[in-house]
Amino acid sequence: MESLSDTLWDVVISGTGLQQSLLALALSRSGKKILHIDPNEFYGGPEAAFSLQDAESWVGRVSAGTAGLFKSATIARCDSSTGLSSRAYSLALAPQLIHARSELLSQLVSSRAYRQVEFLAVGSFYIFKPSQDAAQQPSLTRIPSTREEVFSTTAVSAKAKRLLMKFLKFVLDYESPPQLELWQPYTDSPLVDFLQQGFKMDADLQTYIVTLTLSLDGKISTKDGLAVIRRHLSSMGVYGPGFAAIYPKWGGLSEVAQVACRAGAVGGAVYMLGTGIEKMETIEDEVTLQLTSGDTIKTRSLVRADENPSDQTGISRLVAVVGSRLNSLFEATLEGAPRPAVAIVAFPAGSLSTAAGKASEYPVYLSAHASETGECPVGQSVLYFTTFTTADAKEILERALDAFVGVTSDGQPSQVLYRLQYEQLAGQNAFRAEGSIFTLPAPFPSLSFDDSVLGPVREGWEKVMGEAAAEAEYMVFEDREGAMDDDDVYE
Repeated sequence: MESLSDTLWDVVISGTGLQQSLLALALSRSGKKILHIDPNEFYGGPEAAFSLQDAESWVGRVSAGTAGLFKSATIARCDSSTGLSSRAYSLALAPQLIHARSELLSQLVSSRAYRQVEFLAVGSFYIFKPSQDAAQQPSLTRIPSTREEVFSTTAVSAKAKRLLMKFLKFVLDYESPPQLELWQPYTDSPLVDFLQQGFKMDADLQTYIVTLTLSLDGKISTKDGLAVIRRHLSSMGVYGPGFAAIYPKWGGLSEVAQVACRAGAVGGAVYMLGTGIEKMETIEDEVTLQLTSGDTIKTRSLVRADENPSDQTGISRLVAVVGSRLNSLFEATLEGAPRPAVAIVAFPAGSLSTAAGKASEYPVYLSAHASETGECPVGQSVLYFTTFTTADAKEILERALDAFVGVTSDGQPSQVLYRLQYEQLAGQNAFRAEGSIFTLPAPFPSLSFDDSVLGPVREGWEKVMGEAAAEAEYMVFEDREGAMDDDDVYE
């Protein structure tokens, strides 16, 4: 076998984040010489999943300023958590749900990569309602998002049910000419304005609808909001009754990235973790790279990730492990539906406040994961809280955790065993091509997978493939010899 330095590589891919890994998958049947490196000792980049020990190492790198777009990472354990087994956990940096109508799933199916990923159902969406007076306790209310749930819910009035049914029917056909006339005057206005003026919805119903968009600022436009809600509604039942989205077991998008990398390796790509780029030089059509391993190599193309922050607001996250199954959150809502492993809880803007009495400026979203996700041992759950970064974000997230533990305690508060907090900056959002060097943008860390992430991957594939891209089918592969015949894409 030729040494790294003796090989002229067709492409070097730096980083094993989701985008770079999907690019490796797309190129895995191309016959090209691919070197895939990562300065980290783990796969996944900003979509990685960590054991407790790996999380501690990562926090050290964040503190040293060598973890890309992450900052202000801390870990806190309770006194009784000393016996936690590090390898029993797989805490996700990107706990994103994937809607059934997502193009990502279509590509995983057409590339046959889905066979190596186990998917689990995402269940109900809930709204946290704080107490209004001493006589009322805080509560969680399930958001009805199907005809059956609207009819059966006792959380809304008969009038509100009629409005919800009218809106759900409207959204499924909102791009047809009769419906366009109703919403186009509000295209760039906040969705709440359209809901109030076009459907006469009160504040509670508006909150239900906006929560389904998973908008981190709650100010999503009418055009974008209607598209997201239709995706949610049209995804319902695609892979089974009672759910619209799925979640990859063993750490979310990290698992998808690793499966994509395995496909690259089967296709002949060479993988090197713990190896970064120290220097680079472009001479004519070749890029010379000096690696941290000491090797100097040459490649026709280099694909890397952009880790330069933009001026957009980033997010703050709190990951908490609690010693409770939280069974009431993970109930199937329809007969014959699988038991969900993920539930979403929204804390609307203003529903939480700091010790000084300052109300939360933005919503807080919680993605609650049962042990079936493989992210924690049986008898525990992992809670992922997310909000926009503000001066009060850390305290607001802690307040959300306290509120959630209180409302789900049933007389016995769940013990919080472990906390991981961090901030993630927003990155640049445009694909860049500078000669033979191609830079993938950093996706905004959203709560559900955004198919716009896939566009730059295809651009990178077209650049690397060159003229051959015109005759190749993108992400469409035949089964390899010996592949399994099981066509299920979820369990």
